[in-house]
Amino acid sequence: MNQARFTLRADGDRLRGGLLRDLDARDVFAAEPRRTFRWHRGQRHYPGRYWSATTGGFVGYESRLELAALLLEDFAERVVRIASQPFELIADRDGVQRSYVPDYMIEHRDQRFTVIEVKPRRRLEDPEIAGALEWAGEIIQSRGWGYRIVTEPDATLLSNIRFLAGYRRAWLFPPGAVEVAAACAAEARTLGEAFRLTGAAVTDLPCGRAVVLHLLWSHAIHCDLTSGLANDTAVEAP
Repeated sequence: MNQARFTLRADGDRLRGGLLRDLDARDVFAAEPRRTFRWHRGQRHYPGRYWSATTGGFVGYESRLELAALLLEDFAERVVRIASQPFELIADRDGVQRSYVPDYMIEHRDQRFTVIEVKPRRRLEDPEIAGALEWAGEIIQSRGWGYRIVTEPDATLLSNIRFLAGYRRAWLFPPGAVEVAAACAAEARTLGEAFRLTGAAVTDLPCGRAVVLHLLWSHAIHCDLTSGLANDTAVEAP
């Protein structure tokens, strides 16, 4: 474990490496994605770039499942930074040198770090894949970072967060309207009531609805996101 190494992509295509135990997480977030994203006709996956409210910039993904995981991390209140394809891990496994690039690394509000691997649930049934992820997880955790394997999320939760992500860009909402919406939502018992109160206060129902949904994205108010959102969905202040 102590001899595990890493490479980072710094300053464009230049690679920098060393012992994993010496890798500073701050350097990971300053680096470019270790693996280049590719697009070509007929490819089986759907890579792209997602504008993250957490980072204030684009974060790459290589599949629809990675995009789903990225949405959930972008929504998570505890997350302050996200890096895609953060570094390459190089270490011995069963007498053979192996290489591994995880999907994401996140920094938590309390300055902890977690490395995330995204895999379809069915692929975890493959002993070779399960063994490789266990090997990588042990090495990464020995560095003092968390390691988490993410599979398909709850469909309703993902649908709700994907919908709320349309309201994630804070600069689109005037601070005055946000303050009014927060005050109205604090008096509301349901989402529909928050829409009506805010719409009346700003004299624009569609605008009031949009600001309330932005409050949900930004955790200024809460509701149960494991059930479909509706006018009778209960809301509460944090």
